[in-house]
Amino acid sequence: MPMTEEEMSKCRKIIHGHAAAAAAGNLVPAPGVGIAVDTVTMTTMAMALASVFGGSVTESVAKNMATSAIIATIKKQPLRVITKEISKVLPFIGQLVAPSISVAMLESAGWLLAEDLAAERDKKNPELPPTHGGHNFRYDKKFEEPNP
Repeated sequence: MPMTEEEMSKCRKIIHGHAAAAAAGNLVPAPGVGIAVDTVTMTTMAMALASVFGGSVTESVAKNMATSAIIATIKKQPLRVITKEISKVLPFIGQLVAPSISVAMLESAGWLLAEDLAAERDKKNPELPPTHGGHNFRYDKKFEEPNP
């Protein structure tokens, strides 16, 4: 089952709020600090997102989830990560570039994490219709047969 509107709204607030916090932490012009801030922010985001889907995770599990989500995002966007860290050695420019890249990365990783948590919820509740990559084909209007 895809995320409900209420779940989407809660996830949006959590993800945007944590991304903004990471942006603030990435204003520090020291290479390496951004990755640490992103990891801590993703850890708390994972714990908050788990609660949206009726679960709870410990801090160590949330750290593993955060690390996995960040690694997946880094693999998809390696140039952004390199640019973010290198830009920090440039005065003023780094303080503009690093936070914006961090926001984009955390938004992406947060939504990946939310989709994974929704899929896990669906696995634990087999009576719910399955989710297929966030798209539930069972309820897709264009594939329904017309009523006679």
